[in-house]
Amino acid sequence: MSDDNSERTSSDEVEVDGTSGFSANFENADLDDEESNQGLFDDLLSGEPIFENKEVLRPSYTPHELPHRSDQINKMATILVAALRGETPSNILIYGKTGTGKTASAKFVSKELESTSKKYSVPCDVEYINCEVTDTQYRVLAQLANKFIEKNKARIDDRIADLESLLDDLDEFDAAVERDSTDPADDRTASDPFDFVSAADPEPPKESSTGTQNESTSGDSPVETRGSSDRSHEPDDPALTATDEGGRNTGTTDGAATDRPTHPLESTPFETRGDVEDRISALADDKDSFEEVPMTGWPTDRVYSVFFDAVDYDERVVVIMLDEIDKLVEKSGDDTLYNLSRMNSELENSRVSIIGISNDLKFTDFLDPRVKSSLGEEEIVFPPYDANQLRDILEHRSEVAFKGGALSDDVIPLCAAFAAQEHGDARRALDLLRTAGELAERSQSETIVEDHVRQAQDKIELDRVVEVVRTLPTQSKLVLFAIILLEKNGVHSINTGEVFNIYKRLCEEIDADVLTQRRVTDLISELDMLGIVNAVVVSKGRYGRTKEISLSVPLEETEAVLLSDSRLSDIDDIQPFVQARFEN
Repeated sequence: MSDDNSERTSSDEVEVDGTSGFSANFENADLDDEESNQGLFDDLLSGEPIFENKEVLRPSYTPHELPHRSDQINKMATILVAALRGETPSNILIYGKTGTGKTASAKFVSKELESTSKKYSVPCDVEYINCEVTDTQYRVLAQLANKFIEKNKARIDDRIADLESLLDDLDEFDAAVERDSTDPADDRTASDPFDFVSAADPEPPKESSTGTQNESTSGDSPVETRGSSDRSHEPDDPALTATDEGGRNTGTTDGAATDRPTHPLESTPFETRGDVEDRISALADDKDSFEEVPMTGWPTDRVYSVFFDAVDYDERVVVIMLDEIDKLVEKSGDDTLYNLSRMNSELENSRVSIIGISNDLKFTDFLDPRVKSSLGEEEIVFPPYDANQLRDILEHRSEVAFKGGALSDDVIPLCAAFAAQEHGDARRALDLLRTAGELAERSQSETIVEDHVRQAQDKIELDRVVEVVRTLPTQSKLVLFAIILLEKNGVHSINTGEVFNIYKRLCEEIDADVLTQRRVTDLISELDMLGIVNAVVVSKGRYGRTKEISLSVPLEETEAVLLSDSRLSDIDDIQPFVQARFEN
């Protein structure tokens, strides 16, 4: 390799995350060269941006103010204020449809609670769990256990650091004692280096009753000897020296003597240096004893035991926020809620309170009566927003989200109207406004107008369908694929039997298990509930009743999503196989 290639100047190197990175020297680069720069992003960057802060319009953003939710927030605060008094707050269940501000309000109150607890030095921890993602008892307990183990280790490190600082203070104090007791320039006795002889009294110190001058045990530590030395001589003028109740010298009124330093251990629970060192060793052992829980592999009772010990290690009030709590109950039953709601009867140092958030007003109907009674101590309902309230929310967010003059007057009312039709969903309204802004920005428009909102409405609806279809189980995808194949071949008013026959052939194609016709009927009902198909029960007279099924989502887009599944993409030459089905 030549020297020209191997040598680099320091200006050619940049630091990326503290490591040597790629060359960032563009001085000799020809940016006008078509081969080196195709201008892919230049046109996109040439327009003025519409957004000032797009994150404000995302569901994950927690605003500093929540319009039209002050009643619910105040109610939560009046319940949780007990934590700041060191008491156990009542458990809270929060109900409401999607996009009614439940999670945002609960997170807002929890932030206020934690910041206020730090202000008043009251130990209070809030932990948030999304049960749609963490949906089993094992995962919930493991995640909580690991969070509290992490907090405990951090607190132990802080305490060890404080104790090591105390040892440093002891070292300095001992050094000062030794220096002052041996300094010939100081007129001090060996027994108490901080007890000065008044300059106004020329007499030498008198001998004690035992014939020695202020004897003391030289081997005693400062903790053991402070305030215990035998003062055989006091100044003639008591005004020259001030002493506290223990007889310690605290200074003089005219500077004839100096202040006696406070011993580092005086206001601590420790008597000697050994006590401090023993405490540091015990804390280090505590830290080493915490074992993080793996996400799989342990018995559930062991996970619960580790979580219990981690929570109870410190004196504190713990608030556990379980979002989408109905998903946890649906997937794993109510064992988790039973264990969490009964913890306080066993805890010695800490107290636990639960906040459950649910879209399902009836999910408690399936809970054990004991769990239901202990969990639902306080209930807060979040009603849907109306169009005017949604307009206020959008105006409040748009002031921060967009640059001045980026919105036409009819954009926010239209977004609010569309979202109000969707059960007053503020999340939908924010998505509409953000997507409309993105579409306007892509088209290099300086202003968001009504047409952008309508385009955003269509795009969001399609994105919702794509996401729902993409996450369907394989068996549901096969049933939906069968319905799509029938519609593509001109079959109308499809019945369950026709779907089942095509479904069986699809299962054979990809070597999947074939469900019973009754189970396929249930899957069709689930697709109907999701809004992907329409399934209407019609009477055929003496031939009984059947379901007439039709697709309610765009056919081509839905088929493309299904074929993106690796298992369904293996199906060969679909068209002849469908035609053969009808010719027979």
